[in-house]
Amino acid sequence: MSVPTLKQAPLHENTRVMGVGAYRPDVIVTNDDVCQWIDSSDEWIRQRTGIITRHRASADVSVIDMAEGAAREALEKAGIEASQLGAVIVSTVTHPYATPSAAASLADRLGATPAPAFDISAACAGYCYGIAQADSLVRSGAADYVLVVGAEKLSDVIDNTERTISFLLGDGAGAVVIGPSDTPGIGPSVWGSDGSKWNAIGMTNSMLDLRQQAMAGKPGGSLSAEEAAVTDTAVWPTLRQDGQTVFRWAVWEMAKVAQQALDAAGITADDLAAFIPHQANMRIIDEMAKKLKLPENVLIARDIADAGNTSAASIPLATHRLLKENPQLSGGLALQIGFGAGLVFGAQVIVLP
Repeated sequence: MSVPTLKQAPLHENTRVMGVGAYRPDVIVTNDDVCQWIDSSDEWIRQRTGIITRHRASADVSVIDMAEGAAREALEKAGIEASQLGAVIVSTVTHPYATPSAAASLADRLGATPAPAFDISAACAGYCYGIAQADSLVRSGAADYVLVVGAEKLSDVIDNTERTISFLLGDGAGAVVIGPSDTPGIGPSVWGSDGSKWNAIGMTNSMLDLRQQAMAGKPGGSLSAEEAAVTDTAVWPTLRQDGQTVFRWAVWEMAKVAQQALDAAGITADDLAAFIPHQANMRIIDEMAKKLKLPENVLIARDIADAGNTSAASIPLATHRLLKENPQLSGGLALQIGFGAGLVFGAQVIVLP
C-alpha cells in the first residue's frame, strides 16, 4: 500500500520587521510624584536609574486598549491589512485574565480573525521571544505576516510605597509586523532562561493566595474573617525584585548574550547603527554598552528617561522613538536584547524598518 506524500507550506527564506507602532498613555508621573509615596528624591532616582518621568494609564485604559493603539500604527506603517495576519502574538504579564488571552481579543478588534492568537509570559524578554517565534512562523510558511505586541499596565501590579521596583515602572505598548523579505532582516535569536534565579523578580503573592482571601469566612474558606482582615492589604499580588542580584546578572551575563547575538548574526559591534536594550535601568544600559565596546557612532536607545521601565513594551517603544527622532537609521542594523523575571533573556540583530 502506497503512502500519499503530504503537502507542506511553502517556505520564506528571509524575514524582516516591516513597521513599528507605539502607544504611550497620557498620564505623566514625575519623580516628585513618586517621592510622595517613598522616601527618596528626584536627584537620587535620576542618578540611580536615569528615569525622569514614566507614563501610566488611567483606570479605563486596558492592556488590550494600548496593544490595539500600537498595533494599528504598526500595520499602517507596514502597509498590511489586519486580515492578512497569519498570527497575533501579545507579550504581557499584566493582562488581568489568565484566560482568555489578550491576543484573541486584540485580533478580533483589529479584524484579524481567524488568525491564531496567543499571549507570551516572558516579562521583559517577552518581546524578543515574540520576534523569535514570529521569525520562525514566517520562515516555516506557517504565516505570511505576524503581529508582535509588547503591552503592559504595570501600574496595576505595583505597591507605590515599596522601594525595590515600583518607582521604576511605567505603562505602554509597542508593536511590529514581521513578514517575508528578499534579504535577511532578522538574525538568529539567542534566547534562554535561568530558573535558579526564579525569585529575583516576582510577585508577592499568587492568585491562590488571593482566592483564599476572597473565600475567607465563607463555607470552604481556609481563613477566618478575623485572619482575612489582618492580611487584607498584603494579599493583592504586587511586584518586588532583588535589585543587586538583577543588576549583576544583567550587566555580566546579558552582555555575553548580546555578544552571542552579534556573533550569530555574523557581524561585529562596528557594524551596528543602534543598540536597543530592554529599558530596565540607565546604569545597566551604560555598562552593557561599555562591555560590548560600542563605537561612539552607534545610537543607544534611552527611552527609559521619559517612559520608565515598561517590561515587554520597552524595546518596541524605544525602537519607535529612536526611528522617529533619527529617521536615517532606517535600513541600519540594531542589536536588541530583553531580560527579566524568570529569569529569562532573548536577543537578536534586526534591520530597522
